[in-house]
Formats: sequence, C-alpha cells, structure tokens
Amino acid sequence: MRFVTFIKHRGLSLFRNQALQIPACILIMMAVLFGVSYDNVHLETYEIEKFSSAQETIRSPITIENAKETERRIREAVQSVEDHYEVMPEVAEEQVTYINELFEAIQEINSGNIEVGDEKVEFDSTAEKVDYLEAFINEDLYAQMNRDNFATLFETPEETRVLTKELLTSALYDVYHDGIKTEDVEQAIETVQQKLRYSTLDESLVTALEPLMTFGVQPNSFFSLEETNQAQQQARNTVEPVMIRAGEVIAEEGQLITNEIYEELELTGLLNEKESFYPVIGLVVLVLLIGIFLFALIQNSRQQQEFQVRKLLALTILTIILALLMKVFSIYTTTTNPLYWLTPIAAFSMLIKILINEKYALTMSILYAIIGSVIFNGNIPGHLNIEAGIYLVLSQLASIFFLNLIRDRSAIIKSGVAVAGINLMVICLFIFLSFEKYSWLDYLIFGGYGIFSAFVATVLTIGMLPFFETGLGLLSDTKLLSLSSPNHPLLRKLLMEAPGTYHHSIMVANLSEASCEAIGANGLLARVAAYYHDLGKTIRPHYFIENQMGAKNPHDYLDPYQSAEIILQHPKDSANILKEAKIPKEIIDVAYQHHGTTLLKYFYYKAKEHQDNVDETAFRYEGPKPQTKEAAVVSICDSVEAAVRSLTNPDQESIEKIVNSILEDRLLDGQLNESSLTFKDLEKIKSVIEETLKGMYHSRIQYPSDEEERHGN
Repeated sequence: MRFVTFIKHRGLSLFRNQALQIPACILIMMAVLFGVSYDNVHLETYEIEKFSSAQETIRSPITIENAKETERRIREAVQSVEDHYEVMPEVAEEQVTYINELFEAIQEINSGNIEVGDEKVEFDSTAEKVDYLEAFINEDLYAQMNRDNFATLFETPEETRVLTKELLTSALYDVYHDGIKTEDVEQAIETVQQKLRYSTLDESLVTALEPLMTFGVQPNSFFSLEETNQAQQQARNTVEPVMIRAGEVIAEEGQLITNEIYEELELTGLLNEKESFYPVIGLVVLVLLIGIFLFALIQNSRQQQEFQVRKLLALTILTIILALLMKVFSIYTTTTNPLYWLTPIAAFSMLIKILINEKYALTMSILYAIIGSVIFNGNIPGHLNIEAGIYLVLSQLASIFFLNLIRDRSAIIKSGVAVAGINLMVICLFIFLSFEKYSWLDYLIFGGYGIFSAFVATVLTIGMLPFFETGLGLLSDTKLLSLSSPNHPLLRKLLMEAPGTYHHSIMVANLSEASCEAIGANGLLARVAAYYHDLGKTIRPHYFIENQMGAKNPHDYLDPYQSAEIILQHPKDSANILKEAKIPKEIIDVAYQHHGTTLLKYFYYKAKEHQDNVDETAFRYEGPKPQTKEAAVVSICDSVEAAVRSLTNPDQESIEKIVNSILEDRLLDGQLNESSLTFKDLEKIKSVIEETLKGMYHSRIQYPSDEEERHGN
C-alpha cells in the first residue's frame, strides 16, 4: 500500500505542469523503446585474425552476394563443360559409297559384261582385271590398296565377296554412328578390323581388306565452337549467386577462422573498424514516428476532453513494462524456438482498452507490433521479424475486439479464451506455410505457447487492473460496475437516510445512461455518477422535498437566504462525502458540477417578494459548470426528472414543454458552454429524455374498485 500511495501522490505530482505532461511521457516511452531495441540494430564488429578461433557464434547482419565465390562456381561450371563436336554424316556416306563402287566394279569385271564400243572386253588374267579396275573406282581408294589386295578380292567367290561387302559397310556405319574424331581414327579402324576378324571370313581375306578399312574410316566429328560456347553459357546461367543471408551463421563458437570464413566476415562488414550508424539512424526515425503518432493521439484526446494525466501515466507504465518483457523474451528466442509466441502482449491491449479507451488500444497494438518486429529480429540490423509482428498485432486485435461489454471479470476471461484461439490459428498458419518439417511434438509445443500466452495475458489483466485503478486512481468499467452495486455502503446510506433522493437518483441514472449512449458518451459513468450525485442530501434529508413524505416543509419556517444556503450546500457535501470514501474523481466531479452555477429560482423570487435589492449570487450554486458530456447530461436529467415528478398528472405535452424549457434555460444561462455538447447532441438528448419519460408516465387503465364491481354486477 505504501508503494501504491507513493505512485499515486508523488508520481502524479511530477506531471502537474500541463505543458510538460505529454512531452515528458512521450519522451520516456521513446527512450525506453529506443533503449530496448538498440542492440537489435547496432552492428557489432570483431577483431579476429585468420586461423584463430571464434569466441562466439557470429551471424551475418546483412544479405549480400559473395561475388568471389559465385565467380569461382561459374568458373568450375564452365570448365566442367566438355567440348561439343558436330558429326557430319555425309563423310560416312561418301566413304561407304566408294567402297560399294569397288565391290560393284569387281562384280561387273568378273561377270564379263564390260563392253568397249560394240565389243565385250575379255580378261586373260587377274592382273588385267586389276589394271582395268583403276578406271572405275576412286583414285585415292586405288592408291590405298596394292595389287595383291585387289587380286584377292577378284579371286574371292561371289557369295563371300557379297558377305564381305555387307560386313564391312555395317561395321563402318557402326563406328560412324557416334562420330569419329581425328584422334579416334586408329581406334575406329581397329574396331572394324576386330568385327571382321571375329566374323566367318577367311583370315587372309581380312588381311587383304585392311587397307580398305583404313580408307573407309575417316574423321566425321569436328569441334564446334558455337555449340561449345552455348553449352558454357548455359552452365553459367545455371549457377545461382552465392548469397550470405541475414542471420546466417558465418562462424560457430570455437570454429577455426579459415580464409573463406575471413572473407565472409570482411564482406559482411563485421571486420570494419568504422561502425555503420545507418541502422541506428533508422531506429531513431522509427521511434520518432511512434512519438509523433502518440502525440497526435493524445492531442486529439485533449480536444475531445478525454485527456487525463493518470491515463497518460498508465500508458507510459504499460509501454515500459511491455518493452522490457519483450526484450527478456527476445534474449532466449532462437530460430528453432520462437518464444515471442509466449509473449502475453494481449494483456496490455486489454488493459489499455479498459483503462483508457478502444482507440488508444487499437493504435498502441499496431505500434507495439512494429517495435516487437524489431526486438525479435535476432539482432540482425535492418531486419524486421514480420512473422513476430503479425502474430503480436493479431493477438492484440483479438483481445480488443472480443473484449466487449465488461459486466464482470468473466468478460476478460472470455476475451482470453478468444485470444487463445486466434493465437493457435496464427501459429498453425506460420507452421503450415513453412518449408520446415515439424513433428507432432513441435505442433503441441508451439500450440501450447499460444494458449499459455493467452492464459498469462488473462491473469495479468485481472491482476494488474486493481493496481492501476487504485494506484493511479483510474476509473474503469469494472470499477464502475462495483460502484453501481446496490449493496455499496454509500448507496445503502442514501436509501436508508434519504429514500426519496435515492429513487430520484435511480430515475436520473436511467435518463442519463440512455442519453449518453445516444450521443456516444460513457453511459455507464453517467449512470453511476447519477447514483451518487445527491449523496450530500443525506446530511439534511428533510430539507429536500422528495424526502418529506407529506411532512411539514421546514423551509416554511426559514428565511429564503437560510433555505438557499442549505440547498446550495448539497453539491459540495456530496463531493466531500465521496472524497472521504475515496470514490473516483470523475464521479466526484459530476457531484460538484451537476448544478453548475444555476440560479435557485424558488428562493430567489421568494426573497424578492420581501425586498427589492436581492443579490442574485447568493442564490446561485458556486459551480463549476459541467466540464464533460457526462456531467452536463446528469445536470439536465436531474432538473428534468425533478420538474416532471412535481407534475400532478404528467402527460406528453407537459413533459415536452418542461424538457424544452429546461434545455433552453441551460443554454441561455450558459451552463453548457464548458462542456463539449453540440446542438446535435442536445437534440438527441431531448428526444431520448422525452421518449423515456413518456414511457415512465404513460397513462394506465383505471381499474374499478370492488364496490364498483359489485354495483356493476
């Protein structure tokens, strides 16, 4: 309790200067966010020698191409490309044709069908046939073979010669099929010779054919520069650039620093003596942007009269706690163990919505997610963990959207259950989108992270809420709900000591809540404030007409000045009682302001009946005038309800007349000038009050008495 009291009094005293409140809190938040994120963008350099051991695991701070390694791989790929050769099938056709011509010529000469003019040529010997053969075959082929070789072919039986031709041409086509390079000619000739030797041909015949085989085998596969260049270019194109990815481990702790590792360290800037401040400048810009958004948000709240120092201080405390909490989780977060899924960030968005409003909660959820993507970046400068950012923002948005009407603590629990479901879905989304293979145990562990995060967020919200409500004097819906209980000691005091005022307050509360809901103000605050606004009447209850219950009016025996003094004192008495009971300031303010500086007309005019010069200020409430929409609405509804209740038989016309009269009187008297009510708001308030009162005082059926029923029968 001493700590709470210190925070409440000493802490708030630092912010009493309105000119320093907003800048001081924003600067504190900016400084904390910058401090916890600095290590995540600061580029650390190392003093490492080649062939020494790494003192810690070193990761790349940037994504960059290792051009030297890429060039080496390209060179290896090009060197691995074999020379491409172009096979010319016409060489095979040409050589085989010459050989076929040889065998055809031998066949013609042996057949005796050679004619010169009209006479057939007759040969007396094989030698003459060989001589005559020169004119029929290719001269290179004739020169390749000696006469004995030709003679052997002439003397070979026709069937054997035909078989020889088929075997030889077939063997030649086989070796020509895949192409014959210049350096492969000898091997090709040997291949042809082997095929003929292992055939049924006579060995002497095969020997005679050897010159013919040598003639028949010629190179037909020649180096192609164009195809070779194309193949090399394709090899270059298939080599992917060698990239050093941000966050990639360059050297493990204790690993030997080789030339390759040293080059990577140098390439990524980890050996530079001059540190790069660009990532730090980027962080400064980010923090400045957050500060600008916060300033604009708070300024907008000030214009709408929603700004309070306590709320600003609560926002600052929550931001500091969350920033430190995320930093702690980031220390133990790894690529294989994403502990940011455990961060109970939903608690802070729920607390901001409960303690301030939904607009602040939505704005801060986005800002928290952005700074979280920096804190959980794995200490890689310039890198944002988008996965963490998406998870954090969706977890917070779920807590805001599902935290609707807060009737009790169960609303927070229901919101926590919804957050658990959303967390689980988002985690499954990232797991299924990942290329990593996870086991069922991984699914259970990571899913448990999301559920545990929601559970802790719920516990933190429920546990921290009383601290802010009591320590900073913040008024939340949960606090209002507890104050609205009929069993509250002050309300029981009002019921017991001033029952008429109690019922009047209930009526005013109904009118006020409906009116505030219609104009977008805090209806729950208006209702609870209306319950307590006339608590000061319990000091002298019988001096107020609603508590006289038919008894004599004590004001009939008092001077108008004395009566006015008693009546005018009750707003201050209400505020004093509420202060002693440590009721929230917002409710105390409504009690102070619900009459503004209006004129107590009844006693004022009564005084004027006895004297001409009456000081009007003696019959006016001391104020101040209503400062908020809720206070103005309670003020209007208080006067309307009292006026309508005084009517003997209120009908629709009289109700409308009274409502119009009171609103007009408040406007002309300037009682609403310091509230933010607009004419459009007043039209809505007027409509709601009239409809509500008409519903309360609608005409009822007059049932006959028992005696009338008997006479009627």
